[in-house]
Amino acid sequence: MGSIKERVLRHNKYVPLFQQLVVKDIKLKYRRSFLGYVWSIMNPLIIMIIMVIVFSNMFRFDIVNYPVYLIIGQTIFSFVSESTNQAMWSITGNAALIKKTYVPKYIFTWSKITSSFVNTLFALGAMLIVFIVCQVQFTPLMLFIPVVLLQVYVFSLGLGLFIAQANVFFRDVQYIYAALLTVWMYLTPVFYPLTAIPEYLANGIRTYNPLFLYISQFRDLVLQQTFPDMSLIISGILWSLGTFLVGTLLFVGSQDKFILYI
Repeated sequence: MGSIKERVLRHNKYVPLFQQLVVKDIKLKYRRSFLGYVWSIMNPLIIMIIMVIVFSNMFRFDIVNYPVYLIIGQTIFSFVSESTNQAMWSITGNAALIKKTYVPKYIFTWSKITSSFVNTLFALGAMLIVFIVCQVQFTPLMLFIPVVLLQVYVFSLGLGLFIAQANVFFRDVQYIYAALLTVWMYLTPVFYPLTAIPEYLANGIRTYNPLFLYISQFRDLVLQQTFPDMSLIISGILWSLGTFLVGTLLFVGSQDKFILYI
């Protein structure tokens, strides 16, 4: 009991540092940009418009409110991709500070994921605009959206911790992960429905792709205006907690060796 209390107190001591790191990352992203934080809304809108034009002409998907369908998948995938890519360099990028003084190393990875999450919350403004333009009906079920976002956040944090520690020892991780992200994007129903692909592949996506679980929950709440199936929610939570547990254990188990490689 005393050990847990000591860890909590030690963590609380570094909360101001964590907050400063998050604020710094958010400010740096749009530094010297004329439109500044407006790009958090403009960027996903522009990408969505381009993708709607391209895919609605190249493929004939029978999807009601395709712009809404697309921006939900795009927003979730973009957050996971951006946050984990930033987390990858969270340890090596702060090598100078880590070598000079003791700071809990997970703080750097956690701050990267959190700053990306804050930027994603800004990007929800773009999603809201699309909802209004496409005449999406707002229902009380949408109050469950923060729970979906929390699942994605915890999943990304676990994945970020795993990638951050792996990149310290194997710098080739950056190239492997970039390739995997490309494959992951095409194996996630961001711009296409599962009905457009072979059944065996669709079953694999349902079973082994956690982003499908989060995106599907979000789309059920907004497009179908129904509460997500409990199997989606339970599987999403299990993926989040499982990834977080594995990432944390590997990170904590290897962090004492970071100093030898950075």
